[in-house]
Amino acid sequence: MTTHHSNQPTGQQSYGAPERTATDNVLSIIAMVLGVVALLFLPIVFGVIGVVLAIVAKAVRHERLAVPAIVVAAVGLIGGMLLGAIVASA
Repeated sequence: MTTHHSNQPTGQQSYGAPERTATDNVLSIIAMVLGVVALLFLPIVFGVIGVVLAIVAKAVRHERLAVPAIVVAAVGLIGGMLLGAIVASA
């Protein structure tokens, strides 16, 4: 007879995937922050980094907030460039 030992307390069994925590969306949250920052400061740098991080969060890490992060970062990138062009032409 074999016994199986695990690190779980007696009477508790794990079923399916482990529960997701707030730390699972780190790349998505960083991408959103960079998208917002890109509206005012260096949109080419912060916006592109935000879009890349959001795509990595979606494709590699399968984060839940990845799609909204892609949208926010892309809007920050394009909006920052348009805002910069308007300010530069004035």
